[in-house]
Amino acid sequence: MFNFRNSFFDSIPPVTRNLLLINVVVWLVCGVIDRSGLVFGFLAMHSIGSDFYVYQLLTNMFVHLDFWHLFFNMFALYMFGRAMESYWGPKRYLIYYLITGVGAALIHLLICMFQPIPSISFGASGAVYGLLLAFGMTYPNMPIYLYFLFPIKAKYFALGFGVLELVYGLTNRVGDDVAHFAHLGGMLFGILLILYWRHEYKIQQWFKRCLSRLKTKKSKPTYSRQRETDYEYNYRKKLEQDEIDRILEKIKLSGYNALTENEKKTLFNAKK
Repeated sequence: MFNFRNSFFDSIPPVTRNLLLINVVVWLVCGVIDRSGLVFGFLAMHSIGSDFYVYQLLTNMFVHLDFWHLFFNMFALYMFGRAMESYWGPKRYLIYYLITGVGAALIHLLICMFQPIPSISFGASGAVYGLLLAFGMTYPNMPIYLYFLFPIKAKYFALGFGVLELVYGLTNRVGDDVAHFAHLGGMLFGILLILYWRHEYKIQQWFKRCLSRLKTKKSKPTYSRQRETDYEYNYRKKLEQDEIDRILEKIKLSGYNALTENEKKTLFNAKK
């Protein structure tokens, strides 16, 4: 007998499958079971100056209250996450997902610093927008069907969503409670991480050269000239004078043109 449930979940790569399950479980706890809001307040990210804790940079991306908020984020995670996990592998994919999610939260915190009203943010949207960007950069010509009807190349789809988020974020419409700059933050951290991975060897070699130069400068020996004793000074001056007397004697006997370049230089320096 064909088991659709097992075959469906088995078709989803492990990290994406676990992320989907974690988000659904947290939604059930925060949005359905815990009516007091205690768990939600603990996991969601508060603005700095209210009830903010560092761990919320990570936990907020697994929190949803509204079913449709959860549904669309998980649909996008399923849609883009499968492809990117298969392309990168589980480890790199998970690193990317978490970094873009935390990066989105950091950008949102930065924006909130310029707003006097405390806010609470939550949701996987920042990481999802990071996955959208990664999909667009990795499979730029892959068609994505908008409203399941209109095919758009992935690169234009990602670019279009990025532009829309920027416009909505700058216009700051009344009643708009969407963290648009958090979405852009996920895309920003995503593109930086992808560019780093694409040029990882060159960047590492550049850092190694810089560190090598710094170590060379630090380890370069320095010499300090010791002060001469009176005896050493007099002895050195006597040798210099003897050399000058010899050169002068040579000029008397053979003329100036008979001097070598070194002898001319020694005589010139003695006149200074």
